[in-house]
Amino acid sequence: MKKISIIKVKDIEISISTENNADYISLTDMVKSQEGEDHIRNWMRNRNTLEFLGTWEMLHNPTFKGVEFDTFLHEAGANRFNMTPRKWIDATDAVGLISKAGRNGGTYAHKDIAFEFGSWLSPVFKLYLITEYQRLKENENNPMLGEWNVKRILSKVNYTLHTDAVRDFVIPKIDVQREKAYAYADEADMLNLALWGCTAKQWRDANPLHAKNGLNIRDTASINELVVLANMESFNAELLKRDMDKSSRYDCLQEMATRQLIRLNTLDAEKGFRKLEGKIKSPKK
Repeated sequence: MKKISIIKVKDIEISISTENNADYISLTDMVKSQEGEDHIRNWMRNRNTLEFLGTWEMLHNPTFKGVEFDTFLHEAGANRFNMTPRKWIDATDAVGLISKAGRNGGTYAHKDIAFEFGSWLSPVFKLYLITEYQRLKENENNPMLGEWNVKRILSKVNYTLHTDAVRDFVIPKIDVQREKAYAYADEADMLNLALWGCTAKQWRDANPLHAKNGLNIRDTASINELVVLANMESFNAELLKRDMDKSSRYDCLQEMATRQLIRLNTLDAEKGFRKLEGKIKSPKK
């Protein structure tokens, strides 16, 4: 599975895998809060489910084995009849279901099939699932609108100016080549300290689960914080050009961060971004 996205449906995190330009939703995740029997297996024992799966395959899969499907359909309904995703895939060469082991493993279904499974679980759950899936697709089709992407763009908007200033005004003062990397880290962490009161390492140590998932302090920041961070990066670049010592720059940056955050929080800038996201529609193809 080449790409994994996550949506949250009624407090349940559900993985979506993109395979050959098609989205497959994790049925395993959809039932992980359900107790009791094997819901996927029970769903697949149902004759109506087999008819739906077989029809979907005949519409989308030219190598689907119809003879084996007819055999299963004939047996469906008997007490002894049993069906699993792996059995269905192996016997019929089905492509609508994917069964995978290991990390991000489990049973995935093409979105058409996953929505049908959602109806079987709960019509209300299906509506929530479709809503969150559509929200994900809208954000992917409009990368400037997704909150995460807005936050990352804001944090990077002035970063080139900042790193150029470090290269031009700090690194030349360092004689040892191997210390150049530390110069960049020191400047970045000075911004972290001025805005959040901790270094990147201190944040990782305090947030091991986020760090394990590849997140850093800036990934988890609010939009308001990242607006301020972008301003701080640009301002720090100018202070570096003036050859201001680090202690003085820190005092200026900390005062700037405090003042701007108070103002932005009063204005509720994040609410404005949410309104923008609701107004701009996906471009027609």
